[in-house]
Amino acid sequence: MKNLSKNILFQIIIAITLGIVFGLFTPEAIGRVFASFNAVFSSFLSFTIPLIILGLVVPAIGKLGKGAGGLLIMTVAIAYGSTLFAGFTTYFASINIFPELLATQTQQLNVVDKISDLAPYFTIEFTPIMDVMSALVLAFIIGIGISKLNNSTLENAFDDFLIIITSVINKVIIPLLPVFIFGIFLNMSYTGQVFSIIQVFVKIIGVIFALHILLLLIQFSIAGIIAKKNPFKLLITMMPAYFTALGTQSSAATIPITLQQTLKNGVSEKIAGFVIPLAANIHLAGSTLKIVACAIALMLLQGQPIEFGAFAGFICMLGIAMVAAPGVPGGAIMAAIGIIAKMLGFNDESQALMISLYIAMDSFGTACNVTGDGAIAVVVDALTKKKSINTEI
Repeated sequence: MKNLSKNILFQIIIAITLGIVFGLFTPEAIGRVFASFNAVFSSFLSFTIPLIILGLVVPAIGKLGKGAGGLLIMTVAIAYGSTLFAGFTTYFASINIFPELLATQTQQLNVVDKISDLAPYFTIEFTPIMDVMSALVLAFIIGIGISKLNNSTLENAFDDFLIIITSVINKVIIPLLPVFIFGIFLNMSYTGQVFSIIQVFVKIIGVIFALHILLLLIQFSIAGIIAKKNPFKLLITMMPAYFTALGTQSSAATIPITLQQTLKNGVSEKIAGFVIPLAANIHLAGSTLKIVACAIALMLLQGQPIEFGAFAGFICMLGIAMVAAPGVPGGAIMAAIGIIAKMLGFNDESQALMISLYIAMDSFGTACNVTGDGAIAVVVDALTKKKSINTEI
């Protein structure tokens, strides 16, 4: 998974670079070939997104729901609360930072109107078997139902379905994604917008990195207050986990280091051994921060209205839909892209830009996620010592 994740990033960087270069001199006839591929791939992606949601979310909710005890409930509540806090904090920061920061690029281009100049030769429509919201609701119903059953045949069926969906992501979508992104940037370069987009990318990445650092400071400040410990010392102790995640781009691969450093922060072995592996799968504050910030920036560029009510629902759904995403390379953005399209109205090109931005910053989001897991463990440990909580799992 580690090597695959790094390979994806490398391929997308190459795809963006080649798309920019070839778009400067590629004849329209050749460009339309890639536009045709993008049209077909986009239709296929729209078809698979509801299936991806079902395949990832149902097994995750089913297995999570089988746990028992106050420790599980408390950990899940804190992790989800942290994810929501990251999403809403990013929303308010982004709507105050990006309008002025991206004002020049907003005036220079309109993504929706201009990057479709290369028309495809043909398209093939794959009609989804259900829409995204129906898939989410169905996933919740089945997942919760499975959690109440023992030795369920349906649970085994969805475990097999998860293997199928993971294979589709790893063997079809991820390998073809660089070609799709190449076509998008070829199109933008052909229409003369690409350099403004690159400037946007650099600005967005800078802001998101700063927000990640601020989020970690807030998380460990809260943990320090609750546990009555020095927050800066707690955060510094977790730095090996942060830098390990930067290198591995994998929450799972970083668990041993995260666990080791959490124990050094004085968390009991029992609490750390339970919270860290669980949080690696359900705590996605860094990933949520990236997606919310990127979505707002791209919506500003396209002149789309940004309403708090719509974003509030989007952030709440995002935290749930990505529950099992860390187990699949690129899974977080794959699980989220359907919600982004349905709830925020993103078109195919905007979705491709979201995917490119997300993967370009994948290591930073992972590092923020796993480092924050250490703060959650400190909080859970402190609360279990203060209150009589059932710690049986």
